[in-house]
Amino acid sequence: MTALVVPVVPEQRTESRGRFRQLLAAEWIKLWSLRSTYWVLGVGALVVIGINVNSARSNASRLAHQPAADPFNPEFRFDPMSTAFVDPAYQILMIIAGSVGAIVVFGEYTSGLIRTTFTAVPARGPVVAAKVTVVAAVMLVLGTAVSAASFGVSQALLREHGGLSVSDPGALRAVVASALLAPLCALVGMALGALIRHATGTVVAVVGVLLLLPALFQGDTYRWVAEIGNAMPLTAWEALVENPASHFDPGKYPETITEAWIVFAAWPLAAAVLAVVMVRRRDL
Repeated sequence: MTALVVPVVPEQRTESRGRFRQLLAAEWIKLWSLRSTYWVLGVGALVVIGINVNSARSNASRLAHQPAADPFNPEFRFDPMSTAFVDPAYQILMIIAGSVGAIVVFGEYTSGLIRTTFTAVPARGPVVAAKVTVVAAVMLVLGTAVSAASFGVSQALLREHGGLSVSDPGALRAVVASALLAPLCALVGMALGALIRHATGTVVAVVGVLLLLPALFQGDTYRWVAEIGNAMPLTAWEALVENPASHFDPGKYPETITEAWIVFAAWPLAAAVLAVVMVRRRDL
């Protein structure tokens, strides 16, 4: 008996693409229908940029009133890169991005809107894929704006004190890594939201995974502890924004640039897969 093979006609592909575009539009409307989205992203971006700019302004004022550093003594060299990528500022960005990503998922579960969504679109996979696409795109724009503004303004303030341009070694890498940090954390937040489905618990988990967990795996006593720490997004970001011209002690088990980029690729991919799997397999 000959098996019947039904080819996928172009009309079916076009219909699928059209449906996915509709899902993208729906998720876009859901995201921006809340006023809190505008406030959280807008104010959060200004806070992060403000911290970095204030760091540059303070350092410029300090350097203007002290003797020039000895260029032959690396301990007294000023690193202008550090003012554009201040750790506390980007930790705030990580929390904001992760929380927004989480709200996109658990917000529908807590409000009951998820039942309406899956009644209209029973195929859960495309719905989550649309959420991932919209959130990643919005956060990439946010991260790019924050990273570019922080670097550009801070280095302009430090132009008389060794300010860098994007063509300097490590500068473009740092800007790109800082821009990608926002969508990475947002997708991690989405995965945690799909897993926990509770507002308070998810936000606590976001802070714990992105900020507290890396702090538990620091030090050079045991290699396996350091390797786990190197696999965290925060640690990878710190490696990527490190100025190659600085003389920072990397420790016994430093993270390479290649390893850091692998971490940046693996976390969002794993988070997106986890979000799809949890939404498809768990009951509402």
